[in-house]
Amino acid sequence: MSECVVTGYGDVMDLSFLRSLYAHPGPWASAYLDATPDTEDAARAVALRWRALRESLAGQGAGAGLLTAMDQALDGVPAEPDRRGIALFASEAAPDDVTVEWLPTPPRADLARYGALPHTMPLVAQRGEEVGWLRVVADRTGGDVTAFDTGGVRPGVGARPPAEGSAVPPIGTVRHSETVRGHESYPIRKAKPGGWSQARYQREAETTWQRNTGDVAAATTELADALGPDVLVLAGDVRARQLLLDQLPKRWRERAVVTDAGSRAAGADPEPLDDATTVAVADVADRRTRDAVDRFGAQAGVGNGLAAVVTALQREQVEAVLIVDDPSSTDELWIGPDPAQLALDPAQLREMGVEEPVRVRADAALVRAVAGTGADLILVGQDDADLRHGVGAVLRYTDASTRR
Repeated sequence: MSECVVTGYGDVMDLSFLRSLYAHPGPWASAYLDATPDTEDAARAVALRWRALRESLAGQGAGAGLLTAMDQALDGVPAEPDRRGIALFASEAAPDDVTVEWLPTPPRADLARYGALPHTMPLVAQRGEEVGWLRVVADRTGGDVTAFDTGGVRPGVGARPPAEGSAVPPIGTVRHSETVRGHESYPIRKAKPGGWSQARYQREAETTWQRNTGDVAAATTELADALGPDVLVLAGDVRARQLLLDQLPKRWRERAVVTDAGSRAAGADPEPLDDATTVAVADVADRRTRDAVDRFGAQAGVGNGLAAVVTALQREQVEAVLIVDDPSSTDELWIGPDPAQLALDPAQLREMGVEEPVRVRADAALVRAVAGTGADLILVGQDDADLRHGVGAVLRYTDASTRR
């Protein structure tokens, strides 16, 4: 395994990407299906899976117009060799506005759900911890700078990336890529002519390297400032990557990963660098989860359990929700039109002015509330934290009523 030293990490999962989905009222049709392109008739297999899900949605009450729109949306989706699942969401209020999401791995099982809210918990679990990252492969003449959006990393507390030879989800999609050519071309190598001039040649070569990596550092900083990645992976020539790290501003040095994998040489094997990147990104996600669990534990029981989390979300007091993804859960909540309108009892919502409370799955209501109130979400395992009903909240503040 390549050396990989993580020197910093960022924030936890942000669900803002779901806000546009919740802009439409329900009822909603949600579908998840396996789209693994592993056979010659993969397209036909996907069509058969969708037919079964379509019939299920119709049986649950989905309208013909909505289902036709979902047909058309699925027909227009191009095959993606690195994607293994598809999620679709459509609202009766806007049936032509179908949301299609590719998943990096197949869903646990094909699933169709029709209800007041989109069933987004499986999507969140599939996408996992999203860590945006930027990778630089440098040598003494310049560097290749690439920014990525990850497809999601959810190793869990204490987990490590998949073992060698196992299936690994894509580590990201490219957002921006550029090649930086340093301004200095001579001298690149430390010549050894002997005599009194040797030290001068070597100093000049070192200056050339520093100036060229300075150009790479400037391009890296500009791109990082524009895109805000959670981690920077620095690879390539050993001296060049050290010079690059030294010339980055402190705010990005603190998020930097230095690895001895990767090279700009023609024909270089990309796999070691991809492996090192996967380790680095997974480590960022793992540290975030550990940090959130530790902060939750420091609250000494405050914010633990479904009732406590619901109350805190009503007050928009939640910084992050910790939740165990449990498809078999039967917990339910009542909701109103706004994300923070959720309760265990419909009478409480009526007191808040909601005329017709609606009963939904608890996880669906919680995901909508998290996205709508600007909180974060952390998926945890059953043994990662002592959570009543599989849910807890890291609070922005506590007061007397919270502690009660």
